[in-house]
Amino acid sequence: MSRIAYVNGQYQPHTGAVVHIEDRGFQFADGVYEVWSVFEGRLADFDGHMTRLQRSLSELRIRMPMSPQALTIVLRETIRRNRVDNGIVYLQITRGTARRDHPFPSPDTPPSVIVTARRVDQAKAEATARKGVAVVTRPDLRWGRCDIKTVGLLPNVLAKQAAREAGAYECWLVDELGLVTEGTSTNAWIIDADGVLRTRDTQANILRGCTRATLMQIIRDEGIPFEERAFTVEEAKAAQEAFFTAAGAFVLPAISIDGVKIGTGKPGPVTRRLREAYLETARDNAV
Repeated sequence: MSRIAYVNGQYQPHTGAVVHIEDRGFQFADGVYEVWSVFEGRLADFDGHMTRLQRSLSELRIRMPMSPQALTIVLRETIRRNRVDNGIVYLQITRGTARRDHPFPSPDTPPSVIVTARRVDQAKAEATARKGVAVVTRPDLRWGRCDIKTVGLLPNVLAKQAAREAGAYECWLVDELGLVTEGTSTNAWIIDADGVLRTRDTQANILRGCTRATLMQIIRDEGIPFEERAFTVEEAKAAQEAFFTAAGAFVLPAISIDGVKIGTGKPGPVTRRLREAYLETARDNAV
């Protein structure tokens, strides 16, 4: 079955779906995006992603192209047309198409809206989680507003490629103080040498992850010692466990950092428990 994309009001074959060459997303990375996990055709962490989308658009002064209710219909219809039971749905909204010029175009320029959906091999994802993955670190070269989920991801792309070339799954980014900010497309977590679960606070230059937010509520409910406190690369290497969170990865164990084995070198018990708890919560609350 061929894939279907939604582009500016039309459902089109994925292979032929296009935007104009002067779309500002292409010319200036002038746009935002969101990714929802899909469980049994339903959207996980729905409210968190929709709220973050509206905030990102507001911060960039891009108007919402349609009501949240109408956008939800588009997301669900794209999922249905692609027959995605378990997978992801990707949304991108740009400032629209206009003659190339740095200032904003006319306020009546309609934003561009693109939605795609694809299946994810759950068996393969679970096998990866059971084994755990490697992480490398690189300097954080991104701009100062990583709280906005923009499509300007070139530093992330370069860091992710560095991870691939090193045989790793993800790259954790490190600020000028030697503190881990987050991954290229994930939030970073450790269970430190004292057994305290730690992740960077959102006052820093990191994305306010929706998976992160859901997991934090689970952590509070289970009474696990927890701090929103930054950690160094050396603290991460000395941790009992490490993992990262994202809509596509859920809760994924990191078993080495820059070639240094974390804990036993296998996914730890707390990470495994949190992954199971997150997946149960996400499935139960998907809409």
